[in-house]
Amino acid sequence: MCAPGQTPSVQILVQSSPLAGYRHGEAAAVWPLLRFGDPLELVREAQNPNDANAVRVDWRGRKLGYVPRRENAALAWGMDRGTPLRARVSRLVEHRNRARRIEFEVYLE
Repeated sequence: MCAPGQTPSVQILVQSSPLAGYRHGEAAAVWPLLRFGDPLELVREAQNPNDANAVRVDWRGRKLGYVPRRENAALAWGMDRGTPLRARVSRLVEHRNRARRIEFEVYLE
């Protein structure tokens, strides 16, 4: 329910993914500061020499990691065509395996 005068917002979930490349970004350094629901920025890296479909995941201007390679093709395609994708932290877990610590959702608004 919206307050009077507010326009309701519809969010369509596109995908939910674990963060890839945890050890290559600043995720470990900012881990204590991350919160459920924090907005994330998706940055297209079309010139990435390791993956032409690379989509970087940033938090407050700091590189956390990437959308997993096996899940990035549709996002890259959409971003290349101007689709307004948004992302947010959807799960934070103290896990021994760093690849399972951060999950995020990508959605259309």
